[in-house]
Amino acid sequence: MQSKKKLKLMNSIWTYTLIIIIGVILLYPIIWMFFAAFKENDEIFGSTKLLATHYSLKNFIEGYQGSGVLTYTTYFWNTFKLVVPVTAFTMVSSTLVAYGFARFRFPFKKLLFSMLIATMMLPNAVIIIPRYTLFAKFGWIDTYMPFYSLAILACYPFFVFMLVQFLRGIPRELDESAYIDGCGTFRTLMQIILPLMKPALFSAALFQFMWTYNDYFNSLIFINSGKKYTVSLALRLSLDSESVVNWGKIMATSFIVVLPLILLFFMAQKYFVEGIATSGLKG
Repeated sequence: MQSKKKLKLMNSIWTYTLIIIIGVILLYPIIWMFFAAFKENDEIFGSTKLLATHYSLKNFIEGYQGSGVLTYTTYFWNTFKLVVPVTAFTMVSSTLVAYGFARFRFPFKKLLFSMLIATMMLPNAVIIIPRYTLFAKFGWIDTYMPFYSLAILACYPFFVFMLVQFLRGIPRELDESAYIDGCGTFRTLMQIILPLMKPALFSAALFQFMWTYNDYFNSLIFINSGKKYTVSLALRLSLDSESVVNWGKIMATSFIVVLPLILLFFMAQKYFVEGIATSGLKG
């Protein structure tokens, strides 16, 4: 018994040691970025040391002030005005579409689902020009409506497919029991299905939040006014606003921008992992 306990303890120690080593390797770029935020250009490019010689919040304060006209408070507010509604609209629309494909029979169901999945293969470069032309005719350029409209109309097939796969793993007997008790289709979705979809919805919401938060290309195409810039555009703007780039300040603002995503991931990692693990199962 003693030898088995010792063997089990040693296996646990080696397992956790390996996990810690891999975690440090994966987190090292973020750790390096944090310490580089306290350095000057000469120290960043002239030394391989991780730790800074002197520690000061100067780069964080000056970096957060932005170009002087607009601070990162404005950019963060713009980002959350864009990201939060897009994430919420995506979850609602994708859930409704996925529920229809997973639970109902209607003409051309397989064809329509195949067409939906086929749109995942279209690169963004192919559809960006038609989208821009369409949104320009609507007068939506330099607004957040291009992002809101795509989310409302379930134009993100990855999330629809992900939720369909999860719904297929939920027994249909639950729906039938709800119908016997007098529930309609919408009430069944809201009271029976949605509570069971929580892991998949958390995973999809986390994906959409991160992708929209980090989106630079589409924000650059559809948003023209500096006062409506998101943090991804603001970071690029800070590089163009100075003749000599202060990389310590850039690292400080980059760390501030990345920090909400890091905190969000660690707070929601339980649901994220559970949703990813179960979305591909079919009961």
